[in-house]
Amino acid sequence: MQLHPTRATFQVALAGAAMVAVGVAAKVSAAVAFGGAMLLAITLGRALALSTVTRIRASGFEMVWAMTRRVTRLERGGEVVLEAELRNRGFDDARGVSLRPVASSMLDVTIHPPVLDLPAASKVRFEVRVNARRVGRWGVHGIALEVRGTPLGGEGLYEVPLMFANPHGVEVVPRPLFAILQSARGGRARALAPVGRPAPLAGEGETLKELREHVPGDPFKRIAWKASARRGQLLVREMEREERDVAWLVIDASVELWAGERGHAPLDVAVDEVAGIAARHLGRGDKVGLVVFASRIRTWLVPESGPLQASRIVAALASAASAVDADRCELDEVELAARVAEHLRPLDPRGLADVPRGNLDSLATRAEAMRVRAPFAPRLPQAASPREQRLRHYLAAFGIEVPPRVDGEREKAETQLAGLLEKIAREKRKKPSIVHVWAPPPGPASDAPGDAPASVERAVRKLRARHVEVRWTMPAFEPALEVRAGGPEAVADVVRDAVRLRVRASQVRAERAMRSMGVRSKPVEVRRRAVTEAHASDAAEPIAEATATEARR
Repeated sequence: MQLHPTRATFQVALAGAAMVAVGVAAKVSAAVAFGGAMLLAITLGRALALSTVTRIRASGFEMVWAMTRRVTRLERGGEVVLEAELRNRGFDDARGVSLRPVASSMLDVTIHPPVLDLPAASKVRFEVRVNARRVGRWGVHGIALEVRGTPLGGEGLYEVPLMFANPHGVEVVPRPLFAILQSARGGRARALAPVGRPAPLAGEGETLKELREHVPGDPFKRIAWKASARRGQLLVREMEREERDVAWLVIDASVELWAGERGHAPLDVAVDEVAGIAARHLGRGDKVGLVVFASRIRTWLVPESGPLQASRIVAALASAASAVDADRCELDEVELAARVAEHLRPLDPRGLADVPRGNLDSLATRAEAMRVRAPFAPRLPQAASPREQRLRHYLAAFGIEVPPRVDGEREKAETQLAGLLEKIAREKRKKPSIVHVWAPPPGPASDAPGDAPASVERAVRKLRARHVEVRWTMPAFEPALEVRAGGPEAVADVVRDAVRLRVRASQVRAERAMRSMGVRSKPVEVRRRAVTEAHASDAAEPIAEATATEARR
């Protein structure tokens, strides 16, 4: 156990040493005795503080959450207050100072109050306020503080740093889908009522609209023979069907799109837009499918409707922020083991004392055993070996973020986009009616076989040939380039303006490339205005989307 002197203790020790030095120089025995008494009191105070904190820890000094759930769901940009308790089961009074959270950097976490008085055999509650900055699954791992003994009701001379590991999960979801998940579900079916009414269209269906006279061109299978016999003329059944869209949402989750300030990166904006489109379609009763891709397809959800599909979409978008997979993470196995050991040591009852240093197999086995205390149950991440997979699985289960890969996934992502658009175009059972794509535009196409931009262009043309509406939204870099309050200096402002101009020029070139495929996008200024209005009204409507209309000649 380490003891650290407080600022007041250091000042008293300095004053006592100075008094002893002055007394010796001036040959004043009273000054030497007084200064020596001050130093002796500090020494006795250290022994008293050590015994007090040792008794408190031995008798039981712990931190627990006041709620029973292990995961709290929160909308991005929102705030939630978690209640926790510090319990002092000993017979000595103590004081906890400088309470601070140990949490993911994707969350803004503060503790109120920062100082707690802990009487003997008592428990004191405090608040942990969490503000969400990015969609994903993140962890509040515990708290850290300094404990001081309070002998005779006074302030302790020494403090002991302590860390309480008690993980709690925070699942941050987009705001439009959060509203759907939190809304009440009525009726025995526990289903949400669709907003609006479906439009009846004449055609193949199961609902009879009317009986009308036969006209040339009507198929014989629609003739109502019994009604025709009674009327003495040919009558046909006019059926109707409900108009429901089958919408596919395709989002590029490459790691380089997370670049920028947390909460304002291009992929942050794209996730919000995807959630708004999904909420709108699900509210109308449409079937919605989702594809999250990068260097490979990360999530493929077939089109369905209802609140269960909304939950699946939320889970897929929450996992899109994770870079724990080997093809998206910058850490190798040794660095992963160091991060796992740092988090696991406070949780393990033996503090990893029985795990040999450098023995990754033993560490992975212990991490797998302690994963039962994790708040999340994620899918198995991609890894080069089973041992590395267990380490990565541990980090994902506790909501520990890892640095993304530096070189990015742009080239492989274009190849994946072409393949999945081809697959959507071949869908026959649930033929798509509209496809929303959130991805950078493909680069200039060439005549080389297997060229990714050319493959994307062919896939888009196939969708348009099947009368499928394609809407393409390019990444929004403008929010990440806005100057925040208390912003940078003039040089940084000039750099931001230069980057902003370059982004706008690239957007213009991208719009030209999209028009060559028959896709038309909204100007940047219109999209920025839509983003501002959407945030001002907190609407669940889509923030921005690039619209592609089929050219009929």
